[in-house]
Amino acid sequence: MTVNEVRAVSRAERQAQTRESLIAVAREMFLTDGYAATSLDKVALEAGFSKGAVYSNFSGKEELCMAVLDSIHEEQINGVVTAFTQGTDLEGRIDAFAAWAQEGVGKPSWTALEVEFAAVARQSPYVASELKKRHRAIVAAAADLVRQVTGEAGIELKMPAEQAATILLSLGIGLAALRSLDSSVDISVLADTMRTLLSGGATAQ
Repeated sequence: MTVNEVRAVSRAERQAQTRESLIAVAREMFLTDGYAATSLDKVALEAGFSKGAVYSNFSGKEELCMAVLDSIHEEQINGVVTAFTQGTDLEGRIDAFAAWAQEGVGKPSWTALEVEFAAVARQSPYVASELKKRHRAIVAAAADLVRQVTGEAGIELKMPAEQAATILLSLGIGLAALRSLDSSVDISVLADTMRTLLSGGATAQ
């Protein structure tokens, strides 16, 4: 590797580290203070960078918030996937998911940020397009997981996997919104619905 190549790699690594630091700081500020109250100036100051460093990594606050939401969604998806690799059978996997959901669904700060940022889509075609793209990707990933777990259990769904995934995601989002306002909301209904869709609403192959 030449000296110029080494320098290029070092610059790329530094930029990646800067980007991750900005996302981490912005995430904390967005979740604590909200989207509207958090400015790029505040994020840059808190992270110890210039505002120019922010703009060298993100086109603006909308893209930065999208990166923050991506990090949150990635954690949630990883939590679901991990739950569905723990049990030895479908019932055990749903039980593992139910245990995860008690902690992983409906955190008030996450839900508030999701709702606040979704409102931005009404004024921003860019945000609307990006959120739609991410929603479709999450549905596709959930559908793949549905196909995987039912296939391994030898179960044939009576509906397309994408439809089952959409039902479960819609219920999960609704319960998360309710639970963020009232912590007593019983999240187990999500696991019960999943059990019905993936087993009771299916036929053995």
